[in-house]
Amino acid sequence: MFNVLFVSLTAMLRRPKPTDSEADLLREQEHFLTSGAPSAASVVRRPDKRRGEAGEGEGRTVLLNADLPDQLPSLTPAPPKKSRFKASRVTFEDEDAEERLDRHDTHISAVLSRIVERDTSSTPISLPAFTGMAFPKVLHRSETSNQVKAPLSSAGGKKSIFARQIAAQKLKECKTTLHSLSEAAPTPETTMDTDQLEPAAVSGPRLVSGQGLQGPDSSGETMRIHMENQAKLQAMSQSEILEEQKKLLFQLDPRLVDFVRSRKAQSVPSFPSPSKHPKDKSGTEDPPVQDVSRESGSCSAAVLCQKPQEVKMEGEEEELSAPPPAEDLPVKPQKEWVHMDKLEPEKLEWLRDLPEPRRKGTKKAMQARFDFAGTLIPPTEDLPTHLGLHHHGEEPERAGYSLQELFLLSRSQVIQQRTLSLSTLANILSKACAGEYVSVLKGSVTSTLLDAGLLFLLRFALDDSVEGVMSAAVHALKALLVCAEDEECLDCTFSWFRGLSSFPLLPSAQEEEDEEDEGLDESMKETAKEKEERKSDHEVARQDAVKGLLKMKLLPRLRYILEVVRPSPRVVQDVLEILTRIARHSSSSATQVLDCPRLMETVMSEFLPTSWSPSSQSIYGLPLSSAMKLLRVLATSGRHACARLVKSISRLSHLLSAEPNELLLEPTESLRITTEAYRLWAVAAGYGQACKLYIDLYPALVTALQSVHRLPPASDPLQPLQLQRFLALLSLLTQVTHTAGCHQDSGGEECPPPPPVSWGHVTGLQTSLMGHLKGFIKNLDDPLQKDGSLTLIPVYLVYLEAYYHQLSRQVFPVPLDSEIAKHASLYHQVALVVLPWLLPGSEYLVHELLSTIVFSKDFISEGHSGGPEAVELGELKLHEETQKDTSPSLQTVGALLREACVQLPSIRGCFLTHLAHLESSVIVSRDALLGHNPWIKSHLLPELTGPILPSDWPFLPLLSLYEQSGVSDGGGLAVEELPQGALQAVTHCLQWLLLLEVWREEALKVVLPVAKFARLSCVFLCSSDLFLERPVQRLTWGLFRLSTKLDSLDLNVPPPGLASFQDLYSALVSQYEAVSFGDRLFSCWVLLPLQRRYSTTMRLAVFGEHVGMLRSLGVTLEQLSIPIERFTSPPEDSLPLLRLYFRSLVTGTLKRSWCPVLYVAALSHVNSFIFSQDAAAQVQQHLTH
Repeated sequence: MFNVLFVSLTAMLRRPKPTDSEADLLREQEHFLTSGAPSAASVVRRPDKRRGEAGEGEGRTVLLNADLPDQLPSLTPAPPKKSRFKASRVTFEDEDAEERLDRHDTHISAVLSRIVERDTSSTPISLPAFTGMAFPKVLHRSETSNQVKAPLSSAGGKKSIFARQIAAQKLKECKTTLHSLSEAAPTPETTMDTDQLEPAAVSGPRLVSGQGLQGPDSSGETMRIHMENQAKLQAMSQSEILEEQKKLLFQLDPRLVDFVRSRKAQSVPSFPSPSKHPKDKSGTEDPPVQDVSRESGSCSAAVLCQKPQEVKMEGEEEELSAPPPAEDLPVKPQKEWVHMDKLEPEKLEWLRDLPEPRRKGTKKAMQARFDFAGTLIPPTEDLPTHLGLHHHGEEPERAGYSLQELFLLSRSQVIQQRTLSLSTLANILSKACAGEYVSVLKGSVTSTLLDAGLLFLLRFALDDSVEGVMSAAVHALKALLVCAEDEECLDCTFSWFRGLSSFPLLPSAQEEEDEEDEGLDESMKETAKEKEERKSDHEVARQDAVKGLLKMKLLPRLRYILEVVRPSPRVVQDVLEILTRIARHSSSSATQVLDCPRLMETVMSEFLPTSWSPSSQSIYGLPLSSAMKLLRVLATSGRHACARLVKSISRLSHLLSAEPNELLLEPTESLRITTEAYRLWAVAAGYGQACKLYIDLYPALVTALQSVHRLPPASDPLQPLQLQRFLALLSLLTQVTHTAGCHQDSGGEECPPPPPVSWGHVTGLQTSLMGHLKGFIKNLDDPLQKDGSLTLIPVYLVYLEAYYHQLSRQVFPVPLDSEIAKHASLYHQVALVVLPWLLPGSEYLVHELLSTIVFSKDFISEGHSGGPEAVELGELKLHEETQKDTSPSLQTVGALLREACVQLPSIRGCFLTHLAHLESSVIVSRDALLGHNPWIKSHLLPELTGPILPSDWPFLPLLSLYEQSGVSDGGGLAVEELPQGALQAVTHCLQWLLLLEVWREEALKVVLPVAKFARLSCVFLCSSDLFLERPVQRLTWGLFRLSTKLDSLDLNVPPPGLASFQDLYSALVSQYEAVSFGDRLFSCWVLLPLQRRYSTTMRLAVFGEHVGMLRSLGVTLEQLSIPIERFTSPPEDSLPLLRLYFRSLVTGTLKRSWCPVLYVAALSHVNSFIFSQDAAAQVQQHLTH
C-alpha cells in the first residue's frame, strides 16, 4: 500500500518552490511537455476590438497549451501596438486653431444633424378619448373616490371629514354585501334557502372593518373571514360555545368586552329577505334592483346617524361614564343657553368657587408663586380674584404664577400672555439679582431659570414679529445680564488709581477637564478653540451665558432691532446696556461687538450724531450717554479697538467744546454724556491717543477747571452728576500728564511715535490744581461741603502722584524730602498689609514692594536700633522670674533675629525665586503702573482668580518643599535627597517668619493661629531628618515658644486647605513614630495638641492607636514651656479616654520616666474621676474589664 502511494506521488508533477532556480523550472517544464499530460487550463486569445470583429481581416488563432512548441519562446519583446486614437490627438505648432476647434466641436448641431426620422405613414392615428377626470388627478380634502357627500347630521351641523370617511367605508361594505347576496339568489329555490338562514349569517362583521387591508377587494376578504367564523360557530354545540365564551371573558380585558358588547348593541339591523317581494313578471328583475338601492340608502343613513357612537378616537375603549346629577354641577344649565345641549363637567368645574387658602404656616416646602411685579406671594395670603392671579392649574386656591407656569405661558399663542409672562420673568430676575429672595427661597432663582432654558426662551422671543413681545424679551435679557449697581460702582471707581482698568466679567466656575484628553500627548490634545467649537449651544450657555448668547447670533438680532425695528426709548436703552455688558465680558466679546456688521455704525450714526435738533420727538437722532459709555467700554478692551472708535474725533469736540447747558439736551442727560465723553477721552489718552485734541480744546478744559472749586450745594439734585463730571475731567488730565511724561522716551526704532503733547504742555496745570486741593482740605470743616470735598480730594492726589512721578523721570533731578526716612517703619508695615491684597494686573507693584521695601534693612528699623538686644533682655527677665532650668534653645531668639537681619538680602532672593513664574505678568503690568501710556496694549486686566499672593505667602518656600517632596514621598527623604537648596530655603523662610512674629505681628494676623501651626508642621512632614538640622531646629524652637504664648490657638477649627486638624495630627504622629528618635522638639510639637481644651480625638489616637510612642515622649515639664494645668484641668469626662488612661497606668505602658507630661496628666484625671464620684462604682467596674 505504501509502495503504491509512493509511486503515484512520484508520478505527479511537483509544485514549484521559492527555492527553485531557473534551471529547475525549465527542467520541470520539459518533463511536463514530454509526458504529454493535458493542461489544467486553456488560454484563448480574444479578438482585438480595435481591428474589427473576430471573423474580419486576418484570422485569429486560438492557442491551447497542448499545441505549445517544445522550444522555449523568444525573450525579445514584440513591437508595441499602435493606437488608432493617438494620431488624432497629435498636434502641431503650425496648425490652425480654428480648424482644431472645428474638429473637436461637440455642439448639439453635430448630433442633431445625424438624426434620421422614423417613417410613421403606416401608423394609425387615434383621437384622444374624452373623460371627466382631470389630469393630474384632483384630490379634494373632504371627498375622494371612495367617499360620498353626507347629509347633515341629526344635530343640525355638518359631520367631520373623518366621520364622512367612515360612513363612506360602511356604505361600500353594505353595497358589496348586497351585491354578493343578489348573485347568490338568482332563482326561487335559492331564495327559499336564503329565508332559512340566520340573520347573523347575512349581516356583516361588527368589529372587523378591513380598512387596514391593501387591495381593491378588502371588503370581500372581510366578508369571507366573517363567513368562516359563522361556519365555525354553526358547527359547534351550545355547550362548546358557552365554554369558549367563558375562556374569552376570563382572558380579555373587561373594558374590551364592554366595548364589543356596545358595538353589538349599535349594529346595523339585518336586511329583509328579497323573497318577500311580489313575484310577478314586472318584478322578477326590477324589484331586486329597487331593493338594493333602498337598502343601501338605509345602510348609509344608519351609519351616519350613529357617528357619535361608532367613531371614537383614543378613548373608545374606556367606559362611558354617566352624566353627573344636576345638583353636583357648580351651575344649573338652562335650555335657552347656547351650546349647552351637551354638558362638559370638566369645564364646568372652572365655575366652582375656589377652596380656601391655607390659614396656618407649615414647615413643608411649597412651590414659589409670584405676582406680575415679581413679588413672592406667601402661601397663606388670600388675594381677590379680580387681580388676575388665579388660574385653573395646580393649587387653584393659591394666587400667583410659578416659574413653570410662566414658562408655559411664554409659549402661548396669545400675544398678551406671552408679553405678560416675559415681563413677569424680567421683574423676578431683577428682584433675584437684588437678593430679595435669599431669605425666603431655597436655592438660586437665577440658576433655576438658567437650568430650565431661560436663555433659549429669551433668544426665541427676540425673534418674535410682535414688537411688544420682543420688547419684553429685551427687558428680561437686560435684567438677567446687567446689574445696575455694579455698573454704578464701576463708574464711581473710574477716577481711582488705575480706575481705567477693569477685570473681565467672566463666570467664576472653572471648566472641567476633558476625560478624552487624559493620557494623550500635548500635540494630540485638542486646543481650547477646538473644544469651544465642538460644544453645542446648550453646553456653552450652561457654562457661560454671554458666550452662549453670542453663539446664538444675538448681536445681528440686536442690530436688526436698532436699525430696522427702531423700538421705544426704553428698549433702545436696554439694548445699549446689554451691549455694554457683553463688551465687559472679555476682549474677544468686545471684538465681536466691533466686528458685527453695521452694529457700531448704527449706534454712532443714530445715537451719537454730530448735529441734532432740539425738537426731536424720537430718541433717534439724539446723543445718548449710554451709547458713549458703550464706546468707552469697548475702547478699554485694547488700543486697536480704541483707535477704531476715536478716529471720528469730531464727536468728542462737539460735545466738550461747549458747556453742558448749551447742548440742547436735558440737564441730566447733558451732564451724563459730557462725563462719558471725558472718560472716553481719558481711556484714549491712556493709550497715548487723541492727545492732539488736548491742545485744541485747552481753553475749554481750563474753563471747566475754573468751575471745579465752586462746588454746587448739597441740596442741588444735579450735584452728584456734576461731581462725576469733575472727576472724569481730572482723570483725563492725569492720563495726559502720564503721556506727556513719556514724550522723551518715544521715537526709537522699536518705540511708538512720540505723542503730540510734551512735558511743557502740562506743567502749568499743577499750580492751579494744588490750589484747588488746599481749598478742598479747608472745606472739610464745613459740614455742607465735607462730602463733596472728600469725593474730590483722592482724585487730586492721584493727579499729583502722576505729576511728581513723571517729574522725577525728567532730565533735571528732584530733591527727596528727608522727613520721609523718619516714617520708614510705617511704610514697611503698610507694604506688608497691602501685599496680600493686590489683584492680577499689579504684579509689577508686588515685585517692587518685595525688592525695595519689604526685605530692605532701611525699612526695618528695629534691626539696627537695638531690637535684638531688647528681645534678649526680655528673655533674661523671664528667666529670672521663672528660676527654672529651661532649654538652652529658648534663650536664642535675640541672636536668631540678629542673624536674620544680616540675611535679609538672601531671604529676598529666596522669595523672589519662588515667585519667578510671575515674570511675564510683571513685564505686562509694568507699563501701566509706571504710566508708559504709549506702550499699554489694553486696559482690560487679566481674569480675576484671587490675589496675586496668598495671605500666608511668608510660608511659601516651606509649603513648596512639602508639595514637592512631602506629599509624593511621604516625608521619607533625607536632607541630602531633597532638591538642591531646600535646606537653605527652609532656613530663610523660618528666619523671615521669626522676624515677622517678633517685630511685625500685625502683618500675620490675617493668618489664623491654627493655620500657622499647620504650616510650620511641614518642617517635620517634608523630610525624615530636616528638623534635626541645627539652624532649622533653633529657628523652630523659637517659633514654637511664640506659638505657646497664644491663647487664641484653637485647634478645633479646621485650618484653611484641610478638612480637619485631626487628619494633620494623625500624619504628625505617624511621622513621629517613624523618624523622630525621641527628638525633644518633635515631642513638644506632638504634645501641644494634647492639652485638655482641645479635641478628645487626638488624645484617643495617642493612647489607643499609637500607644507605643509613649516610651519616647521624654520631654520634661520645664522643656515644654506649657503650664501643666493646661493638661490636667478641667477633669476629663470622656469614659473611653479614662479607660485608656487607667489601662496604660496599670499595665505600665505609661511611666513617669518615659513620658512625664502625659503620666502626670493621666494620673490626675484618673484620680479625679475615682475620688470625686461616689456613685461611680458601676463605671469603675466597667473600666477594670
